[in-house]
Amino acid sequence: MSGPQTTPSWTLRVLERVSEVPRETWDAMVGPDSSPFVEHTWLDLLEQTGCVGPDTGWLPTHLSLWNGETLVAVAPSYAKGNSEGEFIFDWAWAEAAHRMGIRYYPKVVVSVPFTPATGDRVLVAPGQDREKATRMLAAAAREWCGRVGGSGVHVLFPRDEEADLWQASGYMRRDSVQYHWVRDGAGTFDDYLARFDSKHRNQMKRELRRVSEQGITVETLPPEGHTREVARAMHGFYSSTVDRHGPWGRHYLNEEFFEAVAERFSHRLAWVLARDERGRPVGGAFNAVKGRTMYGRYWGAAVDVPNLHFVICYYEGIRACIERGIDLFEGGAGRDEHKRSRGFAPALTRSAHWVADGRLRRALGPWLEHERMRVQGLLTEP
Repeated sequence: MSGPQTTPSWTLRVLERVSEVPRETWDAMVGPDSSPFVEHTWLDLLEQTGCVGPDTGWLPTHLSLWNGETLVAVAPSYAKGNSEGEFIFDWAWAEAAHRMGIRYYPKVVVSVPFTPATGDRVLVAPGQDREKATRMLAAAAREWCGRVGGSGVHVLFPRDEEADLWQASGYMRRDSVQYHWVRDGAGTFDDYLARFDSKHRNQMKRELRRVSEQGITVETLPPEGHTREVARAMHGFYSSTVDRHGPWGRHYLNEEFFEAVAERFSHRLAWVLARDERGRPVGGAFNAVKGRTMYGRYWGAAVDVPNLHFVICYYEGIRACIERGIDLFEGGAGRDEHKRSRGFAPALTRSAHWVADGRLRRALGPWLEHERMRVQGLLTEP
């Protein structure tokens, strides 16, 4: 699909598949410090395996700017008919819109599906003006949203610098909190434990010991360890966690995606695998690494062992970060009190929102300001 002209030389095209751009061209726009989830392979596998598409509520409508036949910039984007899988929750906004007689869906989301990891949302070709490209895409996104009858554009988990550019382009800023672990010079796991008082340190050691006493070993796999058999087990663990969430759980990712990622994305993976005394997989966590950052995603277990969640999701990830010299462990969403008590600190995350209807936009202003004050309190509390 193609859209209207945006400048005398740059035009907007809306891409229905990531594969419309060659992988080498796309990945040349991904910075070394951006998350692995905006890389071509990850996004393409989501589409190839049917995890995103017309039947999932995530319709690919990737916004791209072109100078003739030269790609200037692209933003992974989706038309959404619901608010699922986003991790910046706006169901209250949709309810408010309904009360005001405003249709909230469809909407346009600039994001990576099912992935609350901060990173570049506008990928810019080498040699191009990043600020200009971001501002042009911000304007183009509003125009495209109007053409498809959307209620607004939502940019989820951009970097701070990019979030500022979206805000300068007329988007409303929204602040949120995640909990991240920072290595801060730790050279051994004991260095990490030494950050806590003796009471907490002994409690953490007991949690680790109780898992090992059950005959369970936990390790972070090397790239070659991400086999198809392990991928199937990991999908089973992921599915078990989704099922435990009852009506709130959604099976976004299928087994085919896990197998494909293990085959084509293993250089980014750092899956955690727990095995019993007979070597059988009994639990795992889906971690990915790029540069000096580890990203925690999904976890699950086939056995009910006290403290196994803490060992798989937190302690083993921290141990792997220390061993590999990784400075930052983004634990993702969920159970902040568990993260904080194990050394994860609150970190600001951002999003940017343009709402077409002026009534709803004005109503959201005070709500966003109140939320920012609450987030600031979480960031500064001891």
